[in-house]
Parts: sequence; C-alpha cells; structure tokens
Amino acid sequence: MEVSNNPHIAIVPTPGIGHLIPLVEFAKKLRHLHNFAATFIIPNEGPLTTAQKTFLLTLPPGISYIYLPPVNLDDLPPATKVATRICQTVARSVPSVREAFESLNGTHKLAALVADLFATDVFDVALQLKIPVYIFFPPSASSLSLALYLPELDKTVSCEYRDAAEKIQIPGCIPIQGRDLLDPIQDRKDEAYGWILHHMKRYRMADGLLVNSFKELEPGAIEALQQEESGKPPVYPIGPLILTGTKSDDPCLKWLDDQPTGSVLYVSFGSGGTLSQAQITELALGLEMSKQRFLWV
Repeated sequence: MEVSNNPHIAIVPTPGIGHLIPLVEFAKKLRHLHNFAATFIIPNEGPLTTAQKTFLLTLPPGISYIYLPPVNLDDLPPATKVATRICQTVARSVPSVREAFESLNGTHKLAALVADLFATDVFDVALQLKIPVYIFFPPSASSLSLALYLPELDKTVSCEYRDAAEKIQIPGCIPIQGRDLLDPIQDRKDEAYGWILHHMKRYRMADGLLVNSFKELEPGAIEALQQEESGKPPVYPIGPLILTGTKSDDPCLKWLDDQPTGSVLYVSFGSGGTLSQAQITELALGLEMSKQRFLWV
C-alpha cells in the first residue's frame, strides 16, 4: 500500500465538543503554516451529538476524523463525576484507538500523536511505534502549572486540599486557598481525583506540552512552565486558538468591541460544567447585583 509522504498527525480529543474546537483550530494552523494533515480519532460513549455533527461537517480539506465505536459505561454509578466518565471513556477506547492509529500509520507518514489533557492512556499506542507524543492542554497556563505540580502536592499535603491551613503556592501563580482549587480534586477519595492524578503523572512522558495561552496573558505561569527542570517536557504556548470560519457579525463580539478595555467579566464553565440550578440562579443574581459588565457563555 502506498504511503503518503506529507506529514500527518493523529489527534485524540476527550469526549465532548468543548476541547474539540480548539484542537481543530490547532490542526488548521498546522495545515496552513506547515502543510500538515491531521486525523482526529474520537473516543465517545454514544452517537455524535448534533453540535458535533454540525462542527465536524465544517472540517477543511486535509483534516478528517474517525469516530470510534461507543464504549459502555453502564457499570458506573449514576453519581459518577464528569471527569471520571471522560477518563473511563478514553481508557476503554484504547484498543479502538490502537486499531485506528496502526491503520493510519500504514497509509500516512505519521509525525506525531497529539492527545488531549485526559487522553494520556493512548500514549503507549504511539510510543510502541516510536512516534512522538504531545499533550494539548486547552485550559490556562496556570491550570497546566497546577497539573504538573499536583503529583508533588499529593505527596506533601495529607489532608483534603480545602482543609489545608496554609495557602497553596502553585509555581508561577499567586498563593491560593486550597478550597479554591478545581472541584474534581477536592475529594481525594473520589475516583475522579485518582484519574486526574494518573494523567498528570503521565504528562512527563510527553515530548512536549502545548498550552492554549500566551505570555502576554499569563507571564508568571508561562515563565515558570518554561524553566528547565529534570524530567519535565518543554512547554509551548500556542494560543490563543479561537474558533474561525464563523459569522463575523456575532452580536456578542460587536458588544465587546464597544466596551471599555478591561471592563467585562467573562463567565464560562465549559461543556462539562456541573453547577446546579440553584447555583446558576445565585450566580446570575450576584452578577446582576454587581453592576459589572459580563459575558456569560
């Protein structure tokens, strides 16, 4: 079988559309700047959502996708956290990822595997073929600094982080109270915490970490991330990666352009946000009472 000589990357996102969008924008950049082709290998626990179908139909030439067979998560308790469901979906999809990856490698010149932040379980598939692996980290550089620091934090703090007496110093960030750390790591007995710690430890297996941020936005965190440290992969700030190819007359963008610099509060909990109705109502009331301009996505 003839193998294409154009560089080609395989990209494994985590389930849902929230991280798929910046990963596609990343693939578009590689396509435009370096003529790389890309294939998305998408783990899931069900059929494509309408939003995913609509978005994937917009993929430009040179960027394709493979939608893997859905995995069965019926054995998980109803109260299982979103982070656990995501990680379990990827872990149970590894055999299908391997099959798709090996098929791609037989017909294309695979240059690298890029895995989303909770998809490190697919690393072994590429490493066995001696193909470089990279992590794509869609959240902030400050969050990546926490991710790399979490294994050390896990060793040095014995109690729940929310109960820590001292503020926690994440490299490159201001000290914060333990109760203000991410919700999925607040209960160290929960399976979600174990999964997150598992992936954060595996970040050091990567050939590089790609973070959707830039130095002007997070100078302290990025400077700390780029300091050389034994066993830590190089960190590349490649942001901002924003959705392109959509209508330029979005009323929200027009409204933002009319606001004073630094005057708008941005509120977003992502596609996996888990606020209760009562919390959403309370937040809305608080925003209204603050008299602060805000954009809630």
